[in-house]
Amino acid sequence: MTQPTINIEDEIKLSYLDYAMSVIIGRALPDVRDGLKPVHRRVLYAMHELKNDYNKPYKKSARIVGDVIGKYHPHGDSAVYDTIVRMAQDFSMRYPLVDGQGNFGSVDGDPPAAMRYTEIRMARLAHEFLKDIEKKTVEFAPNYDNSLQEPTVLPTRVPNLLLNGSSGIAVGMATNIPPHNITELCRGLQALLKDPGLTSRDLMEHIPGPDFPTGGFIVGKEGIREAYETGRGLVRMRGRVELEEAGKRQQLVVTELPYQVNKAKLQERIAELVKEKRITGIQDIRDESSREGMRIVLVLKTGENPQVVENQLYKFTALESTFGVILLAVVDNRPQLLNLKGMLSHFLDFRRQVVIRRTRYDLEQAEKRAHVLEGLKIALDHLDAIIQLIRSAPNPPTAKERLMDRFGLSAVQAQAILDMRLQRLTGLERDKILKEYEQVLKDIERYRQILASPALVDQIIHEELEELVNTYGDGRRTEIVPDARDVSLEDLIDEKEVVVTISHAGYVKRTPVEIYRSQRRGGRGRMGMSTRKEDFVRSVFTASTHDYLLVFTSLGRLYWLKVYNIPEVGPTASGKAIVNLLPLLEGERVATVMPVRAFDEGYHVVMATRKGIVKKTALSAFANPRSVGIRAIRIDEGDELISVCLTDGKQDLFFMSRAGKCIRIHETTVRAMGRSTRGVKAMELAGSELIGMDTIIDGHSILVVTQKGFGKRTASSAYRVQGRGGQGVINIKITHKNGPVVAFRQVSREDEILLITNTGRLIRLAVADIREVGRSTQGVKLMDLNEGEEIVDAAVVAESEEE
Repeated sequence: MTQPTINIEDEIKLSYLDYAMSVIIGRALPDVRDGLKPVHRRVLYAMHELKNDYNKPYKKSARIVGDVIGKYHPHGDSAVYDTIVRMAQDFSMRYPLVDGQGNFGSVDGDPPAAMRYTEIRMARLAHEFLKDIEKKTVEFAPNYDNSLQEPTVLPTRVPNLLLNGSSGIAVGMATNIPPHNITELCRGLQALLKDPGLTSRDLMEHIPGPDFPTGGFIVGKEGIREAYETGRGLVRMRGRVELEEAGKRQQLVVTELPYQVNKAKLQERIAELVKEKRITGIQDIRDESSREGMRIVLVLKTGENPQVVENQLYKFTALESTFGVILLAVVDNRPQLLNLKGMLSHFLDFRRQVVIRRTRYDLEQAEKRAHVLEGLKIALDHLDAIIQLIRSAPNPPTAKERLMDRFGLSAVQAQAILDMRLQRLTGLERDKILKEYEQVLKDIERYRQILASPALVDQIIHEELEELVNTYGDGRRTEIVPDARDVSLEDLIDEKEVVVTISHAGYVKRTPVEIYRSQRRGGRGRMGMSTRKEDFVRSVFTASTHDYLLVFTSLGRLYWLKVYNIPEVGPTASGKAIVNLLPLLEGERVATVMPVRAFDEGYHVVMATRKGIVKKTALSAFANPRSVGIRAIRIDEGDELISVCLTDGKQDLFFMSRAGKCIRIHETTVRAMGRSTRGVKAMELAGSELIGMDTIIDGHSILVVTQKGFGKRTASSAYRVQGRGGQGVINIKITHKNGPVVAFRQVSREDEILLITNTGRLIRLAVADIREVGRSTQGVKLMDLNEGEEIVDAAVVAESEEE
């Protein structure tokens, strides 16, 4: 007989489809009802059959594995043992279902001990999965060799699909369900029982989001909301990082990790980033984890901003991870993507079926028992006659037939009378039979009421959920916080006045302004920055930690920086190289730094170059600098940008040359231009060069500081407005004694100034101690200088209202 011809393409399609469905239904995806894959279900059922209960001695893991693969799961023992191990890991399962004794692995990725060494028993919660299984609450099916029966689903009281979550890759689809808190799930189910019209978003009031066993944070609710409403979403997780003071140093301590992050690999990654200098603020890494909990210590370098380092860890390491939620489960033997309400509704429907089947079973057993008790009651009512009948019967079958014929009993009742022991004839035992009969009748009535009333079924489910909360409920481990992208970092930084210092070699730092105590004119000052032998401090100014720093460079480029991103160190520390904070080009130097709070319309940035060129551009044009910087002004060859100020369109601009000459012009004489333009001439320098520019403030005076520690203060009203491009007027007489002008600042009598030298010494002076004089004078000594020491810069201390 010839075999029929089969098209191989059709055969492959059919065979692969069968395989795919087998993987989907029988291996990779959990059932929506009990939240278990077949292997998990078989492990728990095998432990139940072996009476490997939570309050009984442990059994070897190998014994359980042997039972599972020998009776129910025709696969390798390693797959079964891996399942048992994960069910025992408190960092993998939010509520472990197996109580393990021995080495079951660690959050570092260490493997568990072999199954011949470890011992297990069911966790107490696991018994809730199998309660009432003997009451025909679920269907059974033959095992793989038809020798035994196994449950197709467990009659769980626990909403396990969301409780412990699940992950699996099938053929053409995958599931990734995060774990949740049992109290929140039960409250959500109770709310849905009460009001079936609730939406997934409504249920989020009771179930705000996943609750991972490792704790940590979930950042933002948008991903949770999307996952709960559509079945798919991205949840951003972060580890818990705490700041600690260890003597003079600060350290970041990681106490909780995002779910499924390997601690050892995380530390290796951090070490790599430090070595590659992508994270520059960490000096040492230590793992101080113990039985008391996780503790990864990251010791910071002096002056580092802990928040900046923490953000770098989030950006470059798994300390911030994403959990891709896919709420896919098997529903009626078909894979289905569900939302939050759908998953809860399917569980409640399953619980209703279980309660109804259990009640039917209990009713059937109660009716059988009532039937027997009715026969015993008849026997007690006719006790003497029945005893006489039994004594006269030649054998038990005859006695049974005579009882059935004479008293109208069924075979079951007659057999129960024959099986009754003589002690049941005592008065006390007779009362027990009557009371039991009355109780059974009440039970039967109640079971019938339950089966006739869906509301009673729901009430039972509600009460069972309340029992779960009372027995197993605990607090949430994972904290849900607002999206960090919606919260500015400056909200986490205290606003305070600081002194920002920049050296000629490009080192920058910030120091609390209170450190520099006020001194009398002519004092020695104090160290403001320690420098290398070939370096000197060239710029110092005051700003708020919340200010933006518009960093303009000698090449006319602009970079954007927050003051709080500059390391805070002591007054004698050298700070940090600015090249580590800004991506400066080769040969590029910081020319001026301007603190700005916001980029409002109507304001302009005015820039001046060393060769006397001035340019005005709208501040809003600089609102979004790129990380690599932008061009602010086109610089001529041999020229460089030296000064920048902010105006409102109504200001007078003041320029000063190194030769001591100055000019005051109105800014309307400088038209606004785009970013990549050159500008126009501000002042005729006659061989000198500009040392600075500022906007005139009414009522203030102009303080001029020379290289050899001299200075003078002149009222700004002494300088008349001139036309742009003129030679200006003499402001200070330059002699060998006082040296050329190095800086000028506008001050009031209430102000204080900071003077800084090329050796790093700094002095704080009250402006009131410097008397106001006319324009064309030499000035007075402001600071005693050592041999070879020169003044390089000056800044006004802007005290806050609180100070």
